[in-house]
Amino acid sequence: MYVIGFPLLLGPLVTLHELGHLLVGRWFGVKAEAFSVGFGKELAGFTDRHGTRWKLSALPLGGYVQFQGDMNPASVPDPDAPKEEGSFQHAALWKRALIVAAGPVTNLLVAIAILAAFLAIQGKPVYIDSDEAVTVAYFSEGSTAQAAGMAVGDEILAVDGAPTPTFEQLVQRIALYPGERVTITVRRDGSELALPVTIGRQNTDDGFGNKGDRGVIGVGPAPNELEYEWEPVPLLQTIPLAVEQSGKLVDMMVTGIKQILVGQRSVKELGGPLKIGKVAGERLSLGPSAFIEFAALISLNLAFINFLPIPALDGGHLMFYAAEAIRRKPVGPRATEWAYRTGIALVLTLMVVVTVNDLFSLPLFGS
Repeated sequence: MYVIGFPLLLGPLVTLHELGHLLVGRWFGVKAEAFSVGFGKELAGFTDRHGTRWKLSALPLGGYVQFQGDMNPASVPDPDAPKEEGSFQHAALWKRALIVAAGPVTNLLVAIAILAAFLAIQGKPVYIDSDEAVTVAYFSEGSTAQAAGMAVGDEILAVDGAPTPTFEQLVQRIALYPGERVTITVRRDGSELALPVTIGRQNTDDGFGNKGDRGVIGVGPAPNELEYEWEPVPLLQTIPLAVEQSGKLVDMMVTGIKQILVGQRSVKELGGPLKIGKVAGERLSLGPSAFIEFAALISLNLAFINFLPIPALDGGHLMFYAAEAIRRKPVGPRATEWAYRTGIALVLTLMVVVTVNDLFSLPLFGS
């Protein structure tokens, strides 16, 4: 499943990402010299009538479009390339920005389309007995909420001011912040109380050996508050709801990165291509729905990562174009060269870190 899941997941997502770049580029008259799925030595390929070399390369960890005027597959501008018609560097600034943004935007649209399709087919869960508050029915052993003064019968209204009308939303809100101190608003005997609670930390396992930390406060709801039914979603509402879901997922990604940067989460939680391949195989073993849902998450991740303002990524190119728009002239070749070298070094360092994490998460190393 690992061997099948990896190319079945990343192959189409990377290809669609690069097709976004290519098609918008062709729309603006920019010529593409190469379109590759994977990096390194070409295994097979052909040249189309536009002069673009389509190829399958040996290292299946991504892909690229190399436009006319690019120095390399990372789309670093070649200072010696003539700015002729059809060259990427010859295109207007706004056109270059749209060509670069087209890749991650395509991944974003793919994620939204998948989520919208699930909503159209399955509908959305609606809790049968919900009064816009979670009633505490019991506490687990070592509950941090109970230690903070929460009592059975309290109605949980919000966490740090954010409403939590269902137990699922409460769990989602708490899970992101293990070890942090939050203010939980409860209603008791008709009065509202603000209780400072330190969120506990629980190590989780998804059944496949993938472990992680999540926040818990050790409360359980009344059984009737866990009952829900699937409600059909009108077709015109699927896209807005899918956009809302995507926004929540991106917010979780941003929160996770912040926590890693400040030391609240371990860098070991970062995963790379091997981990993606492992989880893709596991989701594939659970059935098409689980696999496609995971594909939406990875597509959203690709969009998010590529929009980061790191030279050599799409966001880095957009950062240079923003500087060019402000300065009314391109950034100097020396500054551009050093920025891209730094960006590539950063990306390679990150790849080494996540690959080491991936290797030590495999059963081969006794994890």
